[in-house]
Amino acid sequence: MSTFEDQYLDVLQNIEMAIVSVYREHKDLLDYDVDKVLNLLWTEYRHEQQGRATPAPRLGENAQLVYDRVKDMCEFRLGRSSNVKTKGWFKAKPTPISVAEIMDCLKRIRKSVNLWNKEGGRQGYLYFIDNNID
Repeated sequence: MSTFEDQYLDVLQNIEMAIVSVYREHKDLLDYDVDKVLNLLWTEYRHEQQGRATPAPRLGENAQLVYDRVKDMCEFRLGRSSNVKTKGWFKAKPTPISVAEIMDCLKRIRKSVNLWNKEGGRQGYLYFIDNNID
C-alpha cells in the first residue's frame, strides 16, 4: 500500500524546493515564517473551495518570498498559470491535481515543519530540508 508521501512525492518536493530556495537566499528565514505561510495558503484554498474571498496577506519580507514561491508552485501543480520557471525540471507539464490535494500536501508539509522545529529549534525544518534537497 502506498503512503501519502509516496503518492505525492513530486508535489511535496516541488513545494519544499520553493521553500528551500528562499532559505538559501535568506538564512534568517524561520520555521515560524514557513508554517505561517503554509497555514495561510491552506486557508486561501479552503476559502476558494467555499467560494469565499481571502484578503491579500500582510507578511514580512522573508515570509512574503516564501508565500510567492509556494503559491506559484501550487498554482503550477493545479494546472493554472504561474510564474514557475521549470528550468528543465519537468520533461512535460505535470498532470494537474485538485485543490483538495494541494491542501493535503500543504498540511503534510506543516506536519514536517512542526516535527523538525521541535527536534532542531527555530530553523530545524529549514536545516533538514536544506540538507536533504538538491
